Amino acid sequence: MAKVLVVTSGKGGVGKTTSSAAIGTGLALRGHKTVIVDFDVGLRNLDLIMGCERRVVYDFVNVINNEATLSQALIKDKRLENLFVLAASQTRDKDALTQDGVERVINELKQTFDFIVCDSPAGIEKGAHLAMYFADEAIVVTNPEVSSVRDSDRMLGLLASKSRRAEKGEEAIKEHLLLTRYNPERVTKGEMLGVEDVEEILSIRLLGVIPESQAVLKASNQGIPVILDEQSDAGQAYSDTVERLLGKEVAYRFLDVKKKGFLQRLFGGGAE
Repeated sequence: MAKVLVVTSGKGGVGKTTSSAAIGTGLALRGHKTVIVDFDVGLRNLDLIMGCERRVVYDFVNVINNEATLSQALIKDKRLENLFVLAASQTRDKDALTQDGVERVINELKQTFDFIVCDSPAGIEKGAHLAMYFADEAIVVTNPEVSSVRDSDRMLGLLASKSRRAEKGEEAIKEHLLLTRYNPERVTKGEMLGVEDVEEILSIRLLGVIPESQAVLKASNQGIPVILDEQSDAGQAYSDTVERLLGKEVAYRFLDVKKKGFLQRLFGGGAE
């Protein structure tokens, strides 16, 4: 049975689209037919991170408005046979998404896909509400800073009260915490919240901790989901995250300050 995942946050710029791309790609790598849907009408970044921006002919809004079929709008990933992208419109207003239209598209996607990953815009406006409304599970992305965590707490309130499951009195959306841009050295110096601090504030299950990494920016600029960079710490951390999402017990990595080798201590160099 198809599962609808929403990747959401209260604050912008925390790494939602990077995470949607990495998690969707990770699910496809493990044999699950997956589609990543961009709900950020007017901005549209998912196709850039997935490296398929030049192949967008029809988008999510075209399908909702019956200007194109779903099969016309779905973009097949060139790297993975069972991974697809449904891009957002760059030219429409955020009100172009309607609840009935989104429901129709998601129900159609459920006929074909194992996982539907909804890449939500930031905040609590219409696109974000519609991205989470039909979700079975939510991945709440936050940075280890007070404002980001506080905004994520607000999103948890909305997930608990404004989803279709909440309205129908069904089992609640399963919530997961994804902590991004984590830097153990800054945590040690008191410049950043630690994992335990964030867990204590939000009180939801920790799914993954993604270290601050140049690999994320490099992968985004190249149009490659960072999870495909298996040598990078961020790529490995996203891979661990997907394993946990699928129910496997995987130890957490990259939570402690890296010990410098003798030459690094001698010359004061930092490890990348």
